[in-house]
Amino acid sequence: MSEALARSEPVSAQFYSGAGVSLSLAAPMARYALRARQPEPLEHLLGFELPRQIGAIKGGAACLGPDEWLLRGPVATTVATGAGLPVSITQVSDRSVCLLVDGPHAADVLAAGCPLDLDRFAVGRATRTVFEAVEILLLHTSDDRFEVEVWRSFAPWLKKALETAARQLR
Repeated sequence: MSEALARSEPVSAQFYSGAGVSLSLAAPMARYALRARQPEPLEHLLGFELPRQIGAIKGGAACLGPDEWLLRGPVATTVATGAGLPVSITQVSDRSVCLLVDGPHAADVLAAGCPLDLDRFAVGRATRTVFEAVEILLLHTSDDRFEVEVWRSFAPWLKKALETAARQLR
């Protein structure tokens, strides 16, 4: 029965464009929370090397802690369970959505509610942080693009907060 249900997104695909910034919803994607004391069993299972430095992004995986990664990929991405290996692999695709903040003023919009010094947050980095009081995962994926992973239930509020910050740039 649940296979027949269609999930609707909590925010529209394109929700703001102007003043040097565009805010939109990323395409749906597969997400996996990966845990392992040693990354080698996970790497063998995945077929690629995981980033080792906390905050680094490599091959769709972000290193979030000494034994924790978030793997993001196309919707069809699947990962073996890792049964019998000292790893934990949890499919968390429906937990979050990704909001895209693009343009030369992307960092300015995020700075309105995020305590990070975004001028020092390099491209290719990821970190947990907050926007005002909402926990987010922030990924700096190119010079003018940030990807904001937020739990689905907080997405409508974050959408409104980002739009408000973007409108104040005028």
